[in-house]
Amino acid sequence: MIKIGVFGATGYTGFETIKIIRHHPMAQLMFATSESTAGGNLGDLYPVDWDIPLISAANAPLDKVDAVFCCLPHGASMSAVMAARQANVRVIDLSADFRLTNSSVYQKWYGIAHESPQLLSEAVYGLPEINRAKIRETNLLANPGCYPTTVLLALYPLLKAKLLDPTASIIADSKSGVSGAGRKATLKTHFVEVNENLSPYNIGQSHRHIAEMIQLVNELGGVGDNLIFSPHLVPISRGMLSTVYVSLSDKLTADMVHNLYAETYANQPLMWILPLGQLATMAHTQRTNLAALSVTLVKPDQLIICASIDNLGKGAAGQAVQCFNVMFGLKEETALI
Repeated sequence: MIKIGVFGATGYTGFETIKIIRHHPMAQLMFATSESTAGGNLGDLYPVDWDIPLISAANAPLDKVDAVFCCLPHGASMSAVMAARQANVRVIDLSADFRLTNSSVYQKWYGIAHESPQLLSEAVYGLPEINRAKIRETNLLANPGCYPTTVLLALYPLLKAKLLDPTASIIADSKSGVSGAGRKATLKTHFVEVNENLSPYNIGQSHRHIAEMIQLVNELGGVGDNLIFSPHLVPISRGMLSTVYVSLSDKLTADMVHNLYAETYANQPLMWILPLGQLATMAHTQRTNLAALSVTLVKPDQLIICASIDNLGKGAAGQAVQCFNVMFGLKEETALI
């Protein structure tokens, strides 16, 4: 049995991680932390009958665990990750703190200096469909953001085949449920502001998540600066859909494009490539850990990809557990389907 701890257990991603771990046949939860409600019980904060005491991060028994999930906000995660790695504990970090390889780029996008830049080179970006071999070996996993998961999975087959026009814009139009903004309410996520509304925010190249998208697109041989990203908040609890518009460097048929995606993601247990003529929707993946993709060829050199995930599933906790399974040599979809 692999013993694990969860930092930040009372946020949406922390709670979702614990929900999955409770049903994992090879994982045992040893501790759950919460700074604001230490001394309480998780059942006091969510409508569940689980007896899971909450402790402060300072009291986390790192000597009793093999791995930790850090479900803390960016900035707050660094100290917990550093403590875990000093204790030789493997880490799956769900914040943005270790996704970027350059501390200066991190400071530019997140507005704070990185406290442990020496760990950035150790971290592996946790998209199993792209980085599985590195994930197996790493002790520090940087779980991707939810928006980047959809956009990068949509682009990866084209990047791998070098089929993106390097002179053309890549437009990602993305929609997310409100849980993607976290459990702490703000004016923009207040019910009256969100209900019966559709709100774009941080559009163009201003959303923080674009930094990790640009980084990986460049690593895969594309032109990251071509990416234009427009996220939107939709009045649902959970779910995510990105519609990605690209120009191709070659003329293809619809069958050729579909075959490329099907072959690229063959034998990937949490990927669902829809048949030609079907379009991915939020409903395809809500409350699952799957990613569903559809492809629509507009012209021989113009393509639309729709990518659907649950923002708390494949976009956060589900992907984190998927990476945990890879790191510990388990069947990748364990506890996830």
